[in-house]
Amino acid sequence: MTAPEGLNTSAGSVRRSESSSVTMLVAATFFMENLDGTIIATAIPQMARSFGTHAADMSLGITAYLLTLAVFIPISGWTADRFGLRRVFASAIALFTAASVLCAITGTFTEFVAARILQGIGGAMMVPVGRLAVLRTTPREGLMRAIAIITWPGLIAPVLGPPLGGFLTTYFSWRWIFYPNVPLGIIGVFVALRLLENAREVAPRSFDIVGFILCGVGCASLLYAMELVGRGGIPWAQVVLFLTLSAFCLVRAWLHLRRVQNGAIDLSSFKIKTFAVVMGGGSLFRIAISAVPFLLPLMFQIGLGMNAFESGLLTLAVFAGNLAMKLVTTRLVRRFGFRSVLLVNGVIGSATVAMTSLLSATTPTEMIFLILFLGGLARSLQFTALNTLSFADVPKSQLSAATSLSSTIQQLGVGVGVAVGDISLQLARWLLGHNSDAVTAADFQLAFLFVAAIGLLGIVDVVGLPRDAGALVSGHRARTTATSNGRSGITSRLP
Repeated sequence: MTAPEGLNTSAGSVRRSESSSVTMLVAATFFMENLDGTIIATAIPQMARSFGTHAADMSLGITAYLLTLAVFIPISGWTADRFGLRRVFASAIALFTAASVLCAITGTFTEFVAARILQGIGGAMMVPVGRLAVLRTTPREGLMRAIAIITWPGLIAPVLGPPLGGFLTTYFSWRWIFYPNVPLGIIGVFVALRLLENAREVAPRSFDIVGFILCGVGCASLLYAMELVGRGGIPWAQVVLFLTLSAFCLVRAWLHLRRVQNGAIDLSSFKIKTFAVVMGGGSLFRIAISAVPFLLPLMFQIGLGMNAFESGLLTLAVFAGNLAMKLVTTRLVRRFGFRSVLLVNGVIGSATVAMTSLLSATTPTEMIFLILFLGGLARSLQFTALNTLSFADVPKSQLSAATSLSSTIQQLGVGVGVAVGDISLQLARWLLGHNSDAVTAADFQLAFLFVAAIGLLGIVDVVGLPRDAGALVSGHRARTTATSNGRSGITSRLP
């Protein structure tokens, strides 16, 4: 009996090591993708001068990237099933890396937008397929730890992006903000080819071109309409046109996907309670949190009179909160369960956003740092809990479809969140009667209250969750059972 047990232990250790390596690889690619989406913001004025265009027009470079993600993410699961997980993931990293080089060497604004579209295609494949690789290689008892690791990039990159972009732009050139992707991408392709199996479906489903077009046009039109609303001098005719187009396409897509088999997006995952709650209320919280990185640097620099370097240093407080919470996230969820954590921490997270509205030019730096640190703690815990719970009850046969659907909704949430931040600021200016081009601290303060209210609405869905939701992953129910029976054997095997 001793030999087999030793062999089993050794094999289990190898599997855990491979799973950890895959998780770190995916986290690195997620960091690369998330950093690229935020580092560009501080370089826009210099890029506009380089291309000989107005700074306001440069938003098309950001929008083109987000729209491409929204269009191509829905087919990422089908692509992985059809061509193999390793091949698609490695190719996506390679395309994203090559497009980064093209962004850096472009000579005209048109070329830059085209390169950003290529980046979006690579990112659309890279993020959901990478998450699928983690889900397929990680046992359920280690899922929360793995999700916590790959959640880091989405929390850290928006904080590090602006100060890093400002440093590279100021002391080198805006073109250097794309070069850090090159070594990361080369290493990522090499490691992906060595670590991953080219797993694919034995009988891949046919490609649903009608569903793909309807979903892509619907999502892209919605994001573009939201961006138009956030601009000054709103072109209402265009907004109504794109919102109408979006509503028509998304409704038609919903009816089409419910009717056909093997559609571009599989909606069956919505029948799973935990998944549906995360995609519903969880998306509202994600929208609110995604608006904060957009509003915060603007408030510090425009509303409170700080320079870019001071603003960037203060946002590192959010990063510190993210890191600190990672030390206790697993223990908190295991002790209290997903439902309790999401309810209580959702209120705390929304409260920290609302507390940002209290900041002014006379607020001590220590107080600003503390509020941002608390906000980092709350959003780190909430995102990790949401991302883990979303797949806690999804069977392996549905992981590919659920990953594509989740990634599409999450990307829409991020894009809508940035637009909501801009819309909240415009609404605050209108309510306060500030019709000039100047933006005041009061405008930002009211905008943060609007955003906090959206985040608070996100916890309504969580109330309907059972108390033991996601217990197989968190271990919360097992701990309760062991305690009631006077045993500790179950809890001793928890991760």
